[in-house]
Order: sequence, then structure tokens, then C-alpha cells
Amino acid sequence: MTRKKIMNDINDNIDPSLFEFAEYDETKSELTGYSNYSFWKSTFQVFMKNKVAVALLILIVSVVLFTAIQPYLPNQKSPTQIYINPETGLQYRNIRPNDPSVSENFIFGTNSIGQDLWARIWSGTRTSLFIGVSVAIFEAIVGITIGALWGYVRKLDAVITEVYNVWDNIPTTVVLIILTYVMKPSISTIIFAMCMTGWLQMARFVRNLILIIRDREYNLASRCLGTPTSRIITKNLLPYLVSVIMLRMALAIPAAIGNEVFLSYIGMGLPIDIPSLGNLINEGRALMMDPNQRYQLFFPAAVISVVTISFYVIGNVFADSADPRNHV
Repeated sequence: MTRKKIMNDINDNIDPSLFEFAEYDETKSELTGYSNYSFWKSTFQVFMKNKVAVALLILIVSVVLFTAIQPYLPNQKSPTQIYINPETGLQYRNIRPNDPSVSENFIFGTNSIGQDLWARIWSGTRTSLFIGVSVAIFEAIVGITIGALWGYVRKLDAVITEVYNVWDNIPTTVVLIILTYVMKPSISTIIFAMCMTGWLQMARFVRNLILIIRDREYNLASRCLGTPTSRIITKNLLPYLVSVIMLRMALAIPAAIGNEVFLSYIGMGLPIDIPSLGNLINEGRALMMDPNQRYQLFFPAAVISVVTISFYVIGNVFADSADPRNHV
């Protein structure tokens, strides 16, 4: 049986009503494969599967919100006022938390000069968080910008490398100490000192990652088509680095708070009249050996532990969640 006869038999057995001619549709001809994949939606879904990270996110958001609204709540005391016992005329010195023997209600007790620790801790948390977030934002903007140019623009590689080598060989601790010693002690001084060295690690990190993907085919095609360098960096390169950039920013906040605590420990941090977690921990450290006064170290240490651990865990989990390889 010939092939032609077989095809004729098949055509005779096919019901013509099952088929119809499709008309040309110009709009459908332009359509390609469609996917409802969303990067941020998938990242959020993967992140929400980690219960520990979600719990810490709720905790840190609650702490930040309470820190912001705490001064406006009723019956709140001033963090800098020294409270006097009206009966004796003496300061409420080292009053333990919720001590029933005093008429005033001090939730976290008082310090050695009669200041309310509850108000000072939340005021110090506001100060430390402001420092940490400010430094993290500066590191992100400057570090990403310099790192992207350093890794992609070949003409700038030698210049930025020399600047980096010189600046990075100066110990960070020395830079922090010198700047805080020369300049007037203040929040802006602390932020400026940390920003001077904080961007280095972010820039090197971004540069190394961009070197890996700089010469891939789609980037070569973009250059051949005349795409501007700024567009290649923002559209082709940086989106691949979202996860690691967010991780570095999340870790920069507790690192900045830790540096503030260190400067306060060596006596070069913020003035005593500006509450910060570093000042509070430094004050409580001197009383650590006295069992009746350890609360002055415990409360600020607990707050700073919650903040630093939360940002560390959330940053790591978010970085994993933002990796497309973990998306379904």
C-alpha cells in the first residue's frame, strides 16, 4: 500500500466538522510565552515559610514602632530628667524596677543619678537605630554606586583599586577613634566616622559580583546595541545582586550599633546627656558585679540583643528568599 493511498484513507475517515480554519490575528502573533512569575511575590512567599524569621520580623517591627511612639504615650518620663524624692529631697538613685517602697513608678528602675531607665532605654534605642539605619543607607548608596562603576567600567578599575587599597589598609578602629576625637562629639560625628569606612566592604562586594556577570552574553549584546552604561548597570547587573545587597544592608545596621557601643566603651562615643544603647551598656557594665544593680546592664543588653539578632537572621533569610533558585 502506497503512502498516498494511506493518507487518502486517513483523510476519508476524519470528520471535517472537528476542524476549522483559524483567521490571522496580528495581536496574537506578537504574543510569546507567558508566565505569571513575580520575583518579589515569590521572595515574599519563600520568606513567609521561615517561621523564625517571620516571628523576628514581627518582633523588630513592634520594637521600632513602640520606640517611635513611646514618648507620646501617657505617663512617660523624661530620659534626661533627674527625679527627686519629695519626702527626703534626695535623688531616686538606683531604684530597682517597680520598687514598692517608693511612690514613683519606675518600670525599669533608675540609674545612679536618679534618671528613669525605661525612658532612657527607649530614647537610646531611637538614637542607636537612627545611627544604624543612616549608616546602612549611606553604605548602600555610596558602596553600590562605586562598586558598580568599579566592576563594570574598566578605565576606573586601576584608580578605584588604588584608593581602596590605601583606605582599607588604615584600621577602621583607628579612623573611628581619630574622627570622633577631632570632631565635636555628637550623633552626626558618629555617623560621619562610620560612613567614612563603612562603604569599602560594600563596594568591594558589589564589584566582585559584577565582575562575574559583566561579560555574559546579554551584557555583550546590550553593549553592541549601544545601550548606555548606566542602563546596563541598573537593568542588567544590579537586579541580580538584590539578595546580597539586602543582606549587607541588614548586617550594616547591627554593625553600626556595635561600633557605637564600642566607642562608648572606650569613652569616645556620644555625650552622656544623649541616651544611646552604647552609653547605657557602658554605665551598666560598671555595676555588673553588684547583684542589686545588674538590671542597669540587663535591660539595654536585652534590647540591643533583640535588635542585632533580628536584623542578622532576617537579613540572611531574606537573602536566601531572594535567590531565584529557591523560588518555585
